[in-house]
Amino acid sequence: MATHDLTSRIAPHLDRHLVFPMLEFLQDRQLYDDGEILKAKIELLSQTNMVDYAMDIHKTLYHTEDVPQDMVDRRVEVVARLKSLEEAAAPLISFLQNATLVQELRPDKQYNLQMLQDRFQIGPDQIEALYQYAKFQFECGNYSGAADYLYQYRALCTNNDRGLSALWGKLAAEILMQNWDVALEELNHLKDIIDSKNFASPLNQLQNRIWLMHWSLFIFFNHENGRNGIIDLFFQDRYLNAIQTNAHHLLRYVATAVIVNKRRRNMLKELIKVIQQELHSYKDPITEFLECLYINYDFEGAQKKLKECEQVILNDPFLGKRVEDGNFATVPLRDEFLENARLFIFETYCRIHRCIDISLLAEELSMTYDDAERWIMNLVRSSKLDAKIDSVAGTVIMESTHLNVYEQIIESMKNLDMPTRLLAKNVLEPAQVIQTTR
Repeated sequence: MATHDLTSRIAPHLDRHLVFPMLEFLQDRQLYDDGEILKAKIELLSQTNMVDYAMDIHKTLYHTEDVPQDMVDRRVEVVARLKSLEEAAAPLISFLQNATLVQELRPDKQYNLQMLQDRFQIGPDQIEALYQYAKFQFECGNYSGAADYLYQYRALCTNNDRGLSALWGKLAAEILMQNWDVALEELNHLKDIIDSKNFASPLNQLQNRIWLMHWSLFIFFNHENGRNGIIDLFFQDRYLNAIQTNAHHLLRYVATAVIVNKRRRNMLKELIKVIQQELHSYKDPITEFLECLYINYDFEGAQKKLKECEQVILNDPFLGKRVEDGNFATVPLRDEFLENARLFIFETYCRIHRCIDISLLAEELSMTYDDAERWIMNLVRSSKLDAKIDSVAGTVIMESTHLNVYEQIIESMKNLDMPTRLLAKNVLEPAQVIQTTR
């Protein structure tokens, strides 16, 4: 299933710290050799200040208590730099830690800057030091401290580009601390800025939208309202265009969100349209399942893809989240996906057939006959379908007055005459009037 792993496509659009949770997931799932994952972690850590963590991984990977001298030297350098930045930012940090003094700050940034300069001799150098200190703390893995300092820095920052950079850092820190409510607020704030900011080029703005969508996956598949959030964001024209331009793999996630979200079934038609447009750019079992079912009406193909979908979900860092319940571990999204996907198959099958063989349908749904019969009975009761189950004959008889697919096509063909006549009438009548007046 490593064939369908999207880590290599997603990682370039993430801060390197956000890649660690993905590698942890892949290591837990044993999708790759453990040594490969550990080497990837060390490579990522080499660009951060998390030297102690890198040393621990090196010891595990090579089964030794010795570490390379360059790691030892790097640790000395990081500690010295941290101390230097802490001293440079100390006056402002001391002020911000005094709740009484902080109450004197106002929404007016210029007033605050002048007040800090006049009364506390805190100027641009100390404010810049706070940003560098916050950034360094983030690179050390102290996400809580970094989030606090970046928040305080943004309250004093007058440089829009630097403020935007701080907001990205704050968002990453909240994600890594799994503060999903706060992270969602920062995500929405960042979206507003990206959509309204005058970027140097449209390509730059496009890239920021693509980054935002990738970072949002952590939030949307953990926040209680995330499945609505991802649909709301990804289906906006500007963001959908970004997906179709340079992030086709994100179709996996929006497709999954639509399938498991019963309240957003109205987006299915638009989703199918996009998947059909991008058939030659991106495919995976989840998009192919929808292609088989709604574009090709290939039920056998949909059944095969549904089995593959289960493995894709289980091995995806965003979709395969496990929930421990005593001695059992479940993947809630996998269960919801399979339930709703089977419902999609059943509904589509019913639109085409009036009398359905339960044994055949069980095969299409990858279920036993008894499980399929119980599932259909519960579905008929809960969704008030106009259907009867003949247990003796082993069939489901649909009594709906809705036209099936073939009848809909015939009816559509019949209705072509009237619009055509009206169009001809609207074109010919003015021409006849002109001809008469000549």
